[in-house]
Amino acid sequence: MRIPIRIIGIATAFFWIILIVFSVSAAYSVKDLQFDFGEPQIGVTLDNKILFSLPITIINKGYYNIGFFNVTTEVSDKEGFTITQGTTFIPIIKKGEGITTTHNATIDVNDLLQSNQNYLFNNTELKILEVVSMRIAEVIPVQASTNLSIAWGAPLYNFTLGEIEYTVSNQTHLRAIIPISFENHAFFDLTGSIQICMYNSTNMLVDEGQTIIEARQNSPYRGYIELYVLTAEMTETGCFEVYFLTPFFSYGPLVIPYG
Repeated sequence: MRIPIRIIGIATAFFWIILIVFSVSAAYSVKDLQFDFGEPQIGVTLDNKILFSLPITIINKGYYNIGFFNVTTEVSDKEGFTITQGTTFIPIIKKGEGITTTHNATIDVNDLLQSNQNYLFNNTELKILEVVSMRIAEVIPVQASTNLSIAWGAPLYNFTLGEIEYTVSNQTHLRAIIPISFENHAFFDLTGSIQICMYNSTNMLVDEGQTIIEARQNSPYRGYIELYVLTAEMTETGCFEVYFLTPFFSYGPLVIPYG
């Protein structure tokens, strides 16, 4: 039996009317979604990585369920180098319900230093791209994004080796005191050690030593390293190689000339 063309046309028109009404009502229900992004928090994980946390509350007052809700954070430097990414996925948010979750992204300081060693010594800003995507009625895709920035505090801000203080130790050796100073502007307390190797103008290693450091966040550090060098090997100029070893990062050598 053949179905009259007129009936097919009516059915098709009816289908399109339903589809349009559904699409309009689904899109309209987006306005009844409530998003609350809390204050971003910066902390430290148990494995000594920097933790960026963003509390999120979603209340679905629309007509349909929300499916495939996804929040992605991308942290990058000023040059656009991606430092880390984090994703939070919620399969479904039923109509009339609300969900509160915490979106996290971690930053490994050693990975950060691969981009730019100046993060150890200079304050700057990190760029944050937040992308939110979902499917209204679990069908219609919707996406929005926003750009943020957070301040980066250098853990070794204004790192300086002061003027060497020499005293006679014995007939063949000098005692060299090398002052060390910096300010910890980071989100974490800084502990670890600093090692210094001293080279004369002929690139000969005359001595090396190390000291333990403890600098609470947003506080200055003052200390020194003590070396004993052969008087005969000393020259007016040379350089230091400085190495840093902490739970958050390892770095070196930082070459600093003297004289």
